[in-house]
Amino acid sequence: MKLRVAGDHVKGDEEEHDAAAGEAKSELKELDVFLELRIEESSLKLENRVAVPGSPKRNLKKRWLVREEEDTFRRRALAQDVGMGRDDGCCRWNTSIFYGVRNNALFCRSWFPVFGDLKGIMIIIHGLNEHSGRYAEFARQLTLCNFGVYAMDWIGHGGSDGLHGYVPSLDHVVADTGAFLESIKSENPGIPCFLFGHSTGGAVVLKAASHPQIEAMVEGVILTSPALRVKPSHPIVGAVAPIFSLVAPRFQFKGANKRGIPVSRDPAALVAKYSDPLVYTGPIRVRTGHEILRISSYLMRNFMSVTVPFFVLHGTADKVTDPLASQDLYNKAASEIKDIKLYDGFLHDLLFEPEREEIAQDIINWMEKRLCNSI
Repeated sequence: MKLRVAGDHVKGDEEEHDAAAGEAKSELKELDVFLELRIEESSLKLENRVAVPGSPKRNLKKRWLVREEEDTFRRRALAQDVGMGRDDGCCRWNTSIFYGVRNNALFCRSWFPVFGDLKGIMIIIHGLNEHSGRYAEFARQLTLCNFGVYAMDWIGHGGSDGLHGYVPSLDHVVADTGAFLESIKSENPGIPCFLFGHSTGGAVVLKAASHPQIEAMVEGVILTSPALRVKPSHPIVGAVAPIFSLVAPRFQFKGANKRGIPVSRDPAALVAKYSDPLVYTGPIRVRTGHEILRISSYLMRNFMSVTVPFFVLHGTADKVTDPLASQDLYNKAASEIKDIKLYDGFLHDLLFEPEREEIAQDIINWMEKRLCNSI
């Protein structure tokens, strides 16, 4: 499912919608067949609730689980091999496994400065379909300013457990984020912490910080291009996602996840992203898409309840998430400390734009200002 900002209208939308509607007709036939199979499967469950050992159905499920496990091991090996920095002696880094609230193994990274006193710690929550290793250069810039960095791959992403690109519940990601923060705080007592989230990761961070115990543990949150207002561009996703996410959560729409929307003005950054085997580029799964729509809808309804200090950054030319929603968050939030910066003409992946170092410096300056004001 390709996600487009609500209210966004670009040249060719009408033609694109007609083409998508044509795709929808063929996919509806596919959905009918899929639903018939699910209904037949449910009937069989009622007749025989316990699968017979060695039955075709049981063997199929076993093979599926084996393939998923093999894919997880493959991705974890790739994640372990991702370069984490330059060998210039200024930064030390490590990888580890953190067990989430549902006991899933989540692949994590950390970067720390070699010299100087630690000012604070940033916890990075990446966006949909990417992984923590993409933020190595950002982490290096943070360590040069004496900030430590931790980053966690969500379930189904990077080197973590789960089907690649499949998120059964963003509430689980929110809970894992809170547990990860608590673990980091216990390992680094007295060190100020900040939560950072990009795109859907920004939505996760904002929802996590809505819990008083999480808000109390952070000096503030930083949101880049947060997924606060999104809608499905595929004409049938919005209608069927709530039901289909329950009966066929892993189903993929062939007409979704097209790469037609650019996310960076840096061609090299685009090539690096879409040639990265740890970046999921397949069609979005129904449950994952539904979860994004669900969390963004929740956040939109609760902007006025936001009290955590935050800094939101967004490109005005972003066609994936809505910069106007970030402005709405800034206008409506009850936070006493809140800041926004809109970058004229910039696209979705702000930290992979040509001006990435300046954007990172804006983030560092905001954190340092927060630390000075909290003394």
